Amino acid sequence: MIDVFPFAGYPVAVFGLGRSGMATVKALMKSKAEVSAWDDDEASRNRAALEGVPLVDLYGIDWREMPTLVVSPGVPLTHPAPHPIVELARAANCEVIGDIELLARTQRWCNFIGITGTNGKSTTTALLGHIMQVSGREAEVGGNLGIPALTLEPLGPEGTYVLEMSSYQLDLTVSITFDVAVLLNISADHLDRHGGMDGYVATKRQIFHRQTKPRAAVVGIDDEISRAVAEELRAEDAQVVIPVSGRERAHGGVYALDGVLFDDMEGTETPVCNLKQNPSLPGEHNGQNAAAAYAAAKTAGVAPHAIMACLQSYPGLVHRQEPVDIVDGVAYVNDSKATNAEAAARALASYENIYWIAGGRPKEGGLDACLPYIENIRHAYLIGEAAMAFGQSLDGKVPFEISGELTAAVTQAHERALADGHARPVVVLSPAAASFDQFDDFEARGNDFKDLVEGLPGEHIDPFEEPGIFPGTEQADVMGETGS
Repeated sequence: MIDVFPFAGYPVAVFGLGRSGMATVKALMKSKAEVSAWDDDEASRNRAALEGVPLVDLYGIDWREMPTLVVSPGVPLTHPAPHPIVELARAANCEVIGDIELLARTQRWCNFIGITGTNGKSTTTALLGHIMQVSGREAEVGGNLGIPALTLEPLGPEGTYVLEMSSYQLDLTVSITFDVAVLLNISADHLDRHGGMDGYVATKRQIFHRQTKPRAAVVGIDDEISRAVAEELRAEDAQVVIPVSGRERAHGGVYALDGVLFDDMEGTETPVCNLKQNPSLPGEHNGQNAAAAYAAAKTAGVAPHAIMACLQSYPGLVHRQEPVDIVDGVAYVNDSKATNAEAAARALASYENIYWIAGGRPKEGGLDACLPYIENIRHAYLIGEAAMAFGQSLDGKVPFEISGELTAAVTQAHERALADGHARPVVVLSPAAASFDQFDDFEARGNDFKDLVEGLPGEHIDPFEEPGIFPGTEQADVMGETGS
């Protein structure tokens, strides 16, 4: 846990007592700060009280005597309206920050790598953390990934914090300067929180805050908005700009074409890795994720040969296109973290002959983003509250069953995949919906899926031991065919 020593003996308010809020409270208390904590949710307050958290109703304090308010990322700052606690704090000139700002203030001697983007940031963060740690670098990985920043271990001057940064967290972090800042992509998301697309883009751009050469900006160029950001940064010439792509050549950067990763950072277009040999990195989008992780790691001083080895050994992010098992030739993928259609579409684009398990608590937009990839779906199995609505979207486009619950969906998908006899069938849990109708969270949903797959009858094969069997992977080393 981080020692938040600058706040020893000082009053600090903490609002929001979820995972990051509780970690913040515990770090501040351990550092001898005078903590006043609150949450609008009574159940959260009760859980906090059982852990000895000092609860103070922040609606009734004298904010003129409170210099700092630390809020959880989900607390609105501006749109659709500032939270009343935020308004009270600002009216008294009390600073409003987040837990990553506390980390930045207390570990100033360390290196920081930040990763943001609408999609792919968790995978890229986990992959980059894997590269840094396995290659022998002193590194800690956390942030929006689900590991609160203040639960990380303190590092020395050679250490590096690899942090996934949501737009919410960027809004709450004012003093950090990332040695390497990664922007993967930008598409419409959280617009109500940022007052529209312009506000959202501006927030994402904050990851490049105060960067100067030789600090580096690694920027995806596979969408129009991020490409424009890359061009703007290059024109400003404040930092080193490294373009990355999963679908086209990126001159002066890193890119993936047909599963092969190329390093062009020195203008040599050198093939460095066949990503198809790792079942944890399927699809064009993971080509961009791998390119970004490679560029960031190389910029941070990791040798290219070490990065290559780490890319091959990366086990994948739990619940995000996670290879689970191969049962009697049918592959299983846990993509429970895909809680919206845009995320699910990435999985559907990565495989052929898909038996798709989808559904849960629906979100705005339904399945619209998934529909371009229905040709890859052989049959769909629909669960949860969204089952009927999803069925209406798929009617006449792809065969489907209203399975209702995950247990039935797994059994039905397995039996049909075996009976149909398609080459390389894959059962994909990619719900395109939230989990809260039937599960505590997406993690519980994914773990249930893995348990169900483990219990299926038949011959089970580890997808990492037989990568050529898994859809989208190859046994052959194409590096020899490309000249390296």
